[in-house]
Amino acid sequence: MLDTDDLERRMGGAISSLRTEFASLRTGRASATMLEPVMVEAYGQRTPINQVGTVNVPEPRMVTINVWDKSLVGKVEKAIRESGLGINPQLNGTIIMLPIPELNEERRRELTRVAGQYAENARVSIRNVRRDGMDQIKKAKGDGLSEDDQKLWEDEVQDMTDKHIAAIDAALDTKQKEIMQV
Repeated sequence: MLDTDDLERRMGGAISSLRTEFASLRTGRASATMLEPVMVEAYGQRTPINQVGTVNVPEPRMVTINVWDKSLVGKVEKAIRESGLGINPQLNGTIIMLPIPELNEERRRELTRVAGQYAENARVSIRNVRRDGMDQIKKAKGDGLSEDDQKLWEDEVQDMTDKHIAAIDAALDTKQKEIMQV
């Protein structure tokens, strides 16, 4: 029969990955999470920055990374420059300082568009899970599920979908307000 827990878990996963993507979008203040999507070419593989150094936020407009291995400082700097975060790293020995510039109006609008794209990708993921659920129900109907039960299950899957899409919309609205706040 239909595993609603699995559908719920997969839809929840789409929302949790959206939250991670939103955390990487920077608003006007510094945050260690903005570096989470940045990967460094270290020891022959792509590694998250927080696994090659200590990330700190000593003040509201500054993030520092204390790189543990001197030989990786250049690679970490390069990864940040190429990440599209729009931050210019400054070197100080093994410490990389990332001054967070004030966001201008154009950059804020651009970030709200990016947030909208992230949200749309999450909605598509939710709809794909919904489609899987509906396919399982159709298959069960072929295996002898009554029409009343089919309708019940379809309604439950649709309610689950609506609830998760509403959560995405709410998260997007919050993030866009946060980005546009001066």
